[in-house]
Amino acid sequence: MRNTHIVVVEDEPDILQILSYNLKREGFEVSSSLNGTEGLGLIQQEKPDLVLLDLMLPGMDGLDICRHLKNDETTQHIPIIMVTAKGEESDLVLGLGIGADDYVTKPFSPKELIARVKAVLRRSASTAPTSNGDSVELDGLRIDALKHSVSVSGEQVKLTASEFRLLYYLASNPGRVFTREQLLNQAFGGDVVVVDRNIDVHIRAIRKKICIDQQYIETIRGVGYRFIEAN
Repeated sequence: MRNTHIVVVEDEPDILQILSYNLKREGFEVSSSLNGTEGLGLIQQEKPDLVLLDLMLPGMDGLDICRHLKNDETTQHIPIIMVTAKGEESDLVLGLGIGADDYVTKPFSPKELIARVKAVLRRSASTAPTSNGDSVELDGLRIDALKHSVSVSGEQVKLTASEFRLLYYLASNPGRVFTREQLLNQAFGGDVVVVDRNIDVHIRAIRKKICIDQQYIETIRGVGYRFIEAN
């Protein structure tokens, strides 16, 4: 049985070496590239289990690579973790919004990196959340757990695995207010080492994708989030 294969695309040699070393030490098989265009070709050729993708790259930047991978049926299932020095919320929302599953902001600790990688791999292996029902419907929004699909007024909406789990968990508990910590523990199984801001970024990405005439997720200031109840 082969080891889990990870492709790292990072243009800073020192950081690439650190990433590769720590991943290999955990037993992962690692391939790497210092160039965006070459990195995309490597990913398309090797079809890894996960991609660690820097945002700023020569040849082709990380956002364009992510778009290419998510628009290709042969690679759209591959989970992506963005590795970036940019901490601006707009960059994080954009990266997650086009298909990235998580992000790590430089500088990061090896322990945090490995925890993120393992958590995303676990979520990727089992993307369907646990629920007593198979689907949730409310005011034009339909979430189908069995098909792992979301539609608004009949139009399909593409969500990442993380976004789907979070939306489905909130929608399965309408009217209940959840703190960010509760959402991390309940929607993601308590195995995700992230800051509270990660939930905020996912919520913003979800809202951008599903909000047409209806705001489904409410912000409870100073507490967290809740999914609206049916009228």
